[in-house]
Amino acid sequence: MFSVYVIAIILATKSQSGTAMKKAAIYIRVSTDQQTTENQRLELEKVAAKSGWEIVQVFEDAGVSGAKGRDKRPALDKMLKAATQRKFDVIMAWSVDRLGRSLQDLVGIMHDLHGVGVDMYLHQQAIDTTTPSGKAMFQMCGVFAEFERSMIQERVHAGLNRARQQGKQLGRPKTESAIEQEIIKLRSEGMGVLKIGKTLGIGTSVVQRVVKECA
Repeated sequence: MFSVYVIAIILATKSQSGTAMKKAAIYIRVSTDQQTTENQRLELEKVAAKSGWEIVQVFEDAGVSGAKGRDKRPALDKMLKAATQRKFDVIMAWSVDRLGRSLQDLVGIMHDLHGVGVDMYLHQQAIDTTTPSGKAMFQMCGVFAEFERSMIQERVHAGLNRARQQGKQLGRPKTESAIEQEIIKLRSEGMGVLKIGKTLGIGTSVVQRVVKECA
């Protein structure tokens, strides 16, 4: 009778506590060595405690510019690899600019995390994909990224069209005809590519291109 009563209490406690405590990873970054990550970490730790999340690891890139890609940010790369192994359930960061170089970059990271079932919490933007409203915001981020990508493409095409209308030459500049002829002449006499470039005072790549085009 006693054991049944104890089991009933345990089951009731579990039902009240809900799902198991989420494991969280914190990512913090500052651009210069003169800045500190301490304030970011303390604030995110408070949020984790309030949300009932257990912090299992802190990843820090100190003195690393946000303009650098994942390959130049070792802590970010390590964290994303750990995420694919499901070592935690949610990643916490101070702001969107701590993670991505652009909106497209951020959405790419979030899509990768979503694919492996890891959520994202961004403090400054109040984005928390563990909640329904946070998931909706994530979808909106994808829309904005697509808009940004379209606008960039449109600006590039408009710039190219404007340059063509103004008679500007696009692409790699042409090598002067006289130099091309001299390259061909020296090459036909058996002179090597490196020596031709040195003799004419031009880059080896130019010589190689002219020789390849003639061939």
